[in-house]
Amino acid sequence: MTRKIKNVLITGGAGFIGANFINYLFNKSATGSKEFMDSGFTGNVVNVDCLTYAGNPYNLTEVDKEFGGKRYFFEKIDICDRAQIERIFKQYDIDTVVHFAAESHVDRSILGPEAFIKTNVMGTYTLLDVARKYWNVSLDNPRDDVLFHHISTDEVYGSLGETGYFTETTPYDPRSPYSSSKASSDHIVMAYFHTYGLPITLSNCTNNYGPYQFPEKLIPLMVTNMKEGKNLPVYGEGKNIRDWIYVEDHNRAVWQIVNSGKTGEKYNIGGENEWQNVKLLDKLIELTSSEAGLDENKVRKTIVHVKDRPGHDARYAIDCSKIKNELKWERKMTFEQGLKMTVKWYLENKAWIDNIKSGDYLNWIEKNYSAR
Repeated sequence: MTRKIKNVLITGGAGFIGANFINYLFNKSATGSKEFMDSGFTGNVVNVDCLTYAGNPYNLTEVDKEFGGKRYFFEKIDICDRAQIERIFKQYDIDTVVHFAAESHVDRSILGPEAFIKTNVMGTYTLLDVARKYWNVSLDNPRDDVLFHHISTDEVYGSLGETGYFTETTPYDPRSPYSSSKASSDHIVMAYFHTYGLPITLSNCTNNYGPYQFPEKLIPLMVTNMKEGKNLPVYGEGKNIRDWIYVEDHNRAVWQIVNSGKTGEKYNIGGENEWQNVKLLDKLIELTSSEAGLDENKVRKTIVHVKDRPGHDARYAIDCSKIKNELKWERKMTFEQGLKMTVKWYLENKAWIDNIKSGDYLNWIEKNYSAR
């Protein structure tokens, strides 16, 4: 079944993955690669984001310029604000929710878990409950013309050994306040399906990379530090393994689920592309040195091993055969191609990086969005 989507609410749409998703819906690509821009969407998008440190409306400049006030609408709102979320549903007659909004950085969750519980757990609950009541859905009154899609992470599954993969039936075993809060939200989403009949789908994705990612994350951090001649910090021995997927491939998968996924089902989204952190850094040094004209050997001498993160999961790896077999999704971007494009984007968008690192983007947001 292909759903008819008219008015979609996207939460956290000014963040890394959310902004790329909205750009995808409107056929915009930060890297100029149009081969992935195939959403076919003609409806309206309402972007709800409270613009915490990782939210940046600049990421959606082209969309806002062309579609703002016509098919694209931005609302500076906290998803925990029930009254405002109720207004959004009524004002825009929302029929689909794609829920990206989350506090997502593991290190920050270790230092301050409360914000993660508030946004990831209570925020998700608020959205679910408003959707259930606005759509007037129940086990006795089922609907197939509305949908709540929840974006989650492979971190809810815990850590793998040297072999094996996470599947949709892998037991949850979160190890950090971040992953625990996401695991909680996943369970609440499923509970609303089983208890109230709310039409939901859920996806758990592995590590994303691409343009507009906040510079504290591994790939943009390493690229920008190399360019600025700073040290390259590596947790422990750097042997932790992650599976990487290009952000537009992830967003195409999400859109595939939203349009034709089976209600009440969850889908794992993976890159089938495992890298040890130290080996990924080695590749980044090679690409960045080449693109930026740096001395590769000199750059390698700036690697610094730092104290390992508490509860640092050893390995993530996703089995995404379900979405490939049932929904016919497949990755289009090779890692070599995607990583090269990503490195080039961060090197060519120094102003974007500088505005974030200096905090100037927060002043711009305060000036332009405080009254919204």
